[in-house]
Amino acid sequence: MKRLLLIIALALLTGTAGAQNKLVIQVDQGQHQISKHIYGHFAEHLGHCIYGGFWVGENSPIPNTRGIRNDVVAALREIHIPNLRWPGGCFADEYHWMDGIGPRADRPKMVNTHWGGVVEDNSFGTHEFLDLCAQLDCEPYICGNVGSGSVEEMSKWVEYITFDGESPMAALRRANGREQPWKVRFWGVGNENWGCGGQMTPEYYADLYRRYAVYCRNYGDNRLFKIAGGANSADYNWTEVLMQKAVGQMQGLSLHHYTVPNNWGNKGSATNFTEAEYFTTIEKTLFMNELLDRHSTIMDRHDPRKRVALVPDEWGAWYNVEPGTNPGFLFQQNTLRDAIIAGINLNIFNNHADRVRMANIAQAVNVLQSVLFTEGDKLVRTPTYWVFWLYKAHHDATLLPSALTSARCTREGRPLDALNASASRDANGKIHVTVVNIDPRAEQTLEIEPRGIAVKRVSGHALTAAAITDHNTFDAPDRVTTRPFNGARVSKGVVTVKLPPRSVVLLEME
Repeated sequence: MKRLLLIIALALLTGTAGAQNKLVIQVDQGQHQISKHIYGHFAEHLGHCIYGGFWVGENSPIPNTRGIRNDVVAALREIHIPNLRWPGGCFADEYHWMDGIGPRADRPKMVNTHWGGVVEDNSFGTHEFLDLCAQLDCEPYICGNVGSGSVEEMSKWVEYITFDGESPMAALRRANGREQPWKVRFWGVGNENWGCGGQMTPEYYADLYRRYAVYCRNYGDNRLFKIAGGANSADYNWTEVLMQKAVGQMQGLSLHHYTVPNNWGNKGSATNFTEAEYFTTIEKTLFMNELLDRHSTIMDRHDPRKRVALVPDEWGAWYNVEPGTNPGFLFQQNTLRDAIIAGINLNIFNNHADRVRMANIAQAVNVLQSVLFTEGDKLVRTPTYWVFWLYKAHHDATLLPSALTSARCTREGRPLDALNASASRDANGKIHVTVVNIDPRAEQTLEIEPRGIAVKRVSGHALTAAAITDHNTFDAPDRVTTRPFNGARVSKGVVTVKLPPRSVVLLEME
């Protein structure tokens, strides 16, 4: 009896790698598309995201095209970035777009009061941003100024960019060198209007949003996808009020939720953390699933046809800044833990594809959970970057209903499911499964049963490293990267996979 109790105690302490993990996929029952826009990114005038990240200017010795870094563009094109949100963030609600057009020498300067108190010279503005999106081959997502701006200001911005007729704004655009209008679908009406975007009540913002929605017009064949400023994490009342009062005027409703290991006063280190802190962080990022369930339930009552998209356009991990850096620049390192966080969130978004049709990780370069770091002419792809590289297989694929039975991983705090997964079928009929093994120590064996197809072969790639704290630096840029994965076997229609500890794995089945 004592021996049996000892075995049970050791299993609880060290994880349950020997327990049965099973994923049943209904290959012939997919109904919803995983929108590629779930894999969107975010670029705010914050720290070195824009300046030094995307923009170096035409006269820089760093290779560039019209002032935009070639290496950053190439890296983001490699992961098929579908959209880019700009200019904020909190910065959006103090940004006046007319300061960022015309000859750069004539553009007024301002102090970025939100982020670091540095001078913003407005050398990167509307034309530069839309040129960046063209180089990236992605769609622009512009966030308008509601907090300190006006309906007129945002209405004129839409006109300046998208109107192909005779008007003062169209004439101004042409005078600034752009004859034809741009196509810009995605427009956010304010940012965090419950906080840095104006400290508004949901009732006040809902009424204000309706005014903005009226005057942000469709010109020609450019149809606006208007995204209302949504809730802060678990503020379900905000969603209730917005859906009650403005559901007919919106195409999307945003949601902001960050994974913060400790608390907002001391968020924790990006690289120096214990296994206990790792488990707490994973538990907090898994809360995204509950958030989407509960916000979606509210939206379903007011929008049963799911016309309005739920848009988590700020998500990711938020830690203390790296020692010695400007606290207003929000620069943090990026470890294998962050790759695990990204994989979990993206699987959750995929599995909510009926309602979640757009999302944006914060942020693209040098800020928060970045996919890229730059320093001078150097560039590093972070572990999070490689998750987006793996998951591009899901872009615009059909979500496949699946049921996962997972072993429990119990070492610190409450037990968590060791595995997290999503599955899709692409236009060529190939099945892609992404699986995260959160267990930092134990391999997990997963049986996958794809129903409705006879799998003949399976291949894949895996992202892992020697330690959960491992990260890439300019001196060691490839410490955490993807490798071909050969830990899957097919037998009698069942795929058996040996998942490495602390890993994100992509499987392709034919």
